Amino acid sequence: MIHPTAIIDPTAQVDPTVVVGPYAVIDAHVVIGPDCTVGPFVHLTGHTTIGVGNRFHTGAVIGNAPQDLKYRGDPTRLRIGDGNTFREHVTVNRATYPDTETVIGSHNLLMACVHVGHDCHVGNRSVLANGVLLGGHVVIGDRVLLSGNCLVHQFVRVGTLAMMQGGSGISLDLPPYTVARDNNTMCGLNTIGLRRAGLTSLQRLELRRLYHRLFRGSRPWRQVLEAARAEFTGEHAGVLLDFLAGTQRGIC
Repeated sequence: MIHPTAIIDPTAQVDPTVVVGPYAVIDAHVVIGPDCTVGPFVHLTGHTTIGVGNRFHTGAVIGNAPQDLKYRGDPTRLRIGDGNTFREHVTVNRATYPDTETVIGSHNLLMACVHVGHDCHVGNRSVLANGVLLGGHVVIGDRVLLSGNCLVHQFVRVGTLAMMQGGSGISLDLPPYTVARDNNTMCGLNTIGLRRAGLTSLQRLELRRLYHRLFRGSRPWRQVLEAARAEFTGEHAGVLLDFLAGTQRGIC
């Protein structure tokens, strides 16, 4: 199950079911759970903990030091859940400080040449297409779709079931259930994503009405935020309103 050219530190904890390909390097402090596949020329390093059933394709570098000038060589962490796929040449950096961690949830697809910066938190069942770049401290919700070559500025949040069109970039928070295009611009709700996620027609209608109330009216959305809470009481409307109330950078 381990190719003879692979280099594995004797202190690394590698489950016996893990398949390790040619010229892979697994450093000390790495923990790999059952049924994972480590492809050719993959480098797993740092205090990295990997769950069950993850796939690392050729040339991925996972858990390397953060690209952060504040980093001082501390033993920082990366935590990866279950069932993720990391395609060719994906890079995921560990955290900057020992009391924080970079987190990749479960069942995500990170396509070729994706970069996840230090201290990022990626949720579950999201797709990051080829060439997506996440700056440090980015938070990605569940079931998010970032199309090819999208750019997300550091400290930005992307809400659950949001989508970014190919080549777009954001330096402001992208609310749940919405679609981003160009630079910091929203262009409506992720209607197809909402259907695929199983939201009913009534739930989608409430979100559409709330979107128009917040972003298509004549008053700034902050002025109508509290009033909207009394009118829109559904679960998904609450997720959107809570996200808006918690923004630090502003909204696309």
